[in-house]
Amino acid sequence: MKNLLHPAAINAAFKRFRPGSDIGLAVAVVCIITMLILPLPPFLLDAGLSLSFTSGILVLMVALFIRKPVEFTSFPTVLLLTTLLRLSLDVASTRQILSHGSEGVDAAGHVIAAFGGFLMGGDLLIGLIVFAILLVVNFIVITKGSTRIAEVAARFTLDAIPGKQMAIDAEMNSGAINEATARRKRAELEQESGFYGAMDGAAKFVRGDAIAALIITSINIVGGFVIGVAQKGMSVHDAASAFTTLSIGEGLVSQIPSLLVSVAAGIVVTKGSAEGSADTALVAQLGRSPKPLGIVAAAALALAVVPGLPFVPFALLSGLAGWASWHRWQHPIVVESVAEPLPVEPGEAPITDALKIDQIRLELGYGLLILAGGDTPKLTEQIKSLRRSIATEMGFILPAVRIQDNMQLPADTYSIKIKEIEAGSGKLQATRLLAMTANGTLPDVPGERTTEPAFNLPAIWIDPSDRELARTKGCTVVDPASVLTTHLTEVVKENMAEMLSFAETQKLLDDLPREQQRLVTELIPSQLTVGGVQRVLQALLAERVSIRDLPTILEGIHEACATQIKGVAAVAAHVRMRMARQLTDANLSPRGYLPLVVIGPEWETELNEALVGPPEARQLALPPGRLADFMRRVTQVFESIAAEGETPVLLTSAPLRAHIRAIIERMQPSTPVLAQTEIFPRARIRTLGAL
Repeated sequence: MKNLLHPAAINAAFKRFRPGSDIGLAVAVVCIITMLILPLPPFLLDAGLSLSFTSGILVLMVALFIRKPVEFTSFPTVLLLTTLLRLSLDVASTRQILSHGSEGVDAAGHVIAAFGGFLMGGDLLIGLIVFAILLVVNFIVITKGSTRIAEVAARFTLDAIPGKQMAIDAEMNSGAINEATARRKRAELEQESGFYGAMDGAAKFVRGDAIAALIITSINIVGGFVIGVAQKGMSVHDAASAFTTLSIGEGLVSQIPSLLVSVAAGIVVTKGSAEGSADTALVAQLGRSPKPLGIVAAAALALAVVPGLPFVPFALLSGLAGWASWHRWQHPIVVESVAEPLPVEPGEAPITDALKIDQIRLELGYGLLILAGGDTPKLTEQIKSLRRSIATEMGFILPAVRIQDNMQLPADTYSIKIKEIEAGSGKLQATRLLAMTANGTLPDVPGERTTEPAFNLPAIWIDPSDRELARTKGCTVVDPASVLTTHLTEVVKENMAEMLSFAETQKLLDDLPREQQRLVTELIPSQLTVGGVQRVLQALLAERVSIRDLPTILEGIHEACATQIKGVAAVAAHVRMRMARQLTDANLSPRGYLPLVVIGPEWETELNEALVGPPEARQLALPPGRLADFMRRVTQVFESIAAEGETPVLLTSAPLRAHIRAIIERMQPSTPVLAQTEIFPRARIRTLGAL
């Protein structure tokens, strides 16, 4: 008991029930609902009506001073709670009026009595007319207009969400904003869409409140009259006077807070994109130019001298408008104009912008824009994952991928461009799935036949409902965004060497650990330039060799330069020897061995004899007929081995490796070609075929 009475315990309990806490809000909502069921004494009814008035004024003031509509995201909830509070008070006051209305004007509390007597002037007809006018203003003018504006704003805001999301993703992919900023903008966009969607429905609360007030007032008048005459024994005049006075007073008490909240709702939904609070926006826009104010001053002065019209009010308004016009003319720049942006003078900036080239650009037809927008922009997420995997796998950060729409493309077509030149394209069906088999045969699934764009495999576009059917028949089912990302991955790997720029090479060298900087200092520029290192790295990337182990590559370059090896190709060959463990491991089969296709002695001898030129720049001068025979034989052997599920490596001697790679690259760019010196000595090997 002492612990419960301790000041700290009392303070903790108070914090849980104070306004703004979760329990406090729950208790408040329960109390409001309780008023619908239990009768309230007059003093509690007065307190509730006072709270309704005060909350209505508070909501109106908050709506006036917010800078943007989304700053009042709790407004739909406030509308619901204030409407529920007024309806609960209507029910409680109706019970009090019908039960004790015959006892006098104070039967339903002093607030209703004040409105029923003082504000009505003691005249029932005046009170009824005032109530009807408030109802018309609230229901037909303010509430109906606010509801329509909320509906239109919600529709246009929600329709614009995909485009805004695409713009955010495009800015992030182009590097204009970082991921944290993009996440914040997406959260703001989600908050805006949720607010306008909720306002579309919340506007119906106020409209229903106005209708309920009319019905409740009518019930109070008719029901009170019947109860007063039939049950209380009152005369017809007394019953009509007492119950009508209380009913109209109760209707006015309910309608005035409702009108305040309706005006607040109208201000919020009509604020639109105007920046600043309502007073700032109105002054800035109505008083921007001195000409309208001058015309208003002249018009008011003309009305002041018209016979029969009061001179003083119009003259006073004319003087105020004239002073405001003169003041604005003397001080024309008070608020920055947003109606007429300053013209952009031609200069170097637009020209330099036109010279910029996107390293990687993905252009989408309008039918594929849904892949990069909407609530779940799967394509952009996969591209971010692609950049991370390329950095981990290949050792350098891929340039940002710019995604943009191209209305000149067919709706279902995309184009992948590397440095403004198309490197790949394809067609997708944004609402369907792609099904294909591992062996390259056409799957037996209902759908539209097509060709997978990355590897040119036969496939079928199927409906999402047939996904499980396709999987039961051994098909791999992928969504359109994954198909596009796979194609983009292959295009990027084929052109990776071209995307390693001089600046990126310098950045890779600068980012090396501190203990490796001594190696860089000894190598550059005394033995090789940064451009020379760049060309060696490009030679490795051209054959999809990871440059992540940059210290080992630099050691190989340093060793090659120290032994007087000349030429980029020769230096790259020496580096590949130093990377034998990595090259071997990258081409191991799932079973742990290195599958090989070797070149037979006859072809080896003939190819060596066809080498001509000095040692540092030798060329393969094979007759065209024999070159065609060699390419045909390579294709036959590799296709037969691929049918067995193997991905072999073509093995040759060191002097021939670069020349044979140049031949294979035209037929099968992804086929690795290794020299005998590039195989790790302790690797398990297995010869699958020979040429």
